Amino acid sequence: MMTKEARFRTTEARPAVNDSLHQKYSRQILFSGIGQPGQERLLASSAVIVGCGAIGAAAANLVVRAGVGRVRIIDRDFVEPSNLQRQTLFDEADARDAVPKAVAAERKLRSINASVSVEGVVADVNPRNAEELLAGHDVILDGTDNFETRFLVNDFAARSVQPWIYAAAVASYGLTMTIRPGVTPCLACLLSTDHTGQGLEETCDTIGVLGPIVNLIASLEATEALNSWPAAKPTCTGA
Repeated sequence: MMTKEARFRTTEARPAVNDSLHQKYSRQILFSGIGQPGQERLLASSAVIVGCGAIGAAAANLVVRAGVGRVRIIDRDFVEPSNLQRQTLFDEADARDAVPKAVAAERKLRSINASVSVEGVVADVNPRNAEELLAGHDVILDGTDNFETRFLVNDFAARSVQPWIYAAAVASYGLTMTIRPGVTPCLACLLSTDHTGQGLEETCDTIGVLGPIVNLIASLEATEALNSWPAAKPTCTGA
């Protein structure tokens, strides 16, 4: 397993913000909470987004535009017409051709910000491939639609001391929580101990969802991601 020092080595060497990048990120650099040093750190950072549905697509759009240097997007599904009401990276051509969401997202995001490395992975995160797909990134963003995958991500993050951000939205409400192993409770600490998410069964397929709530939660998640690079020693195993 990758050590904490190896996992975060990408944040140690900060690429300089040249004139072209300074112009691209000028309004963000003017914000005192980021400045040029902060932008350089973003360019040297990485994020992995598990799921590219409504929240995942919106969050991916925001972190890529912010200049997070390396972004991996993992999703197994294909674009459908019903996605277009809220999944902002896709269009009717993607739905007509049933393009894999990870492929369509990578293509769109590369056209938005060519200075960021974007990788779309068509896969389903499971216990066999979680290490391969999730390790080596500074933060994990939740774009999933089920608690089985969320608890899997939570357990991996707790073992590897990797911060991740839980996010969900349904109907007209949503929630998000930043989980820092060793600093905050993990998802299993707060929700069902049997890892089923019992009592949280309502989904977009059963009661619908409004596009604005998705974008609101994704915005909060992306904002937290920009502040989530530090790691801490683990005290919670996620069990």
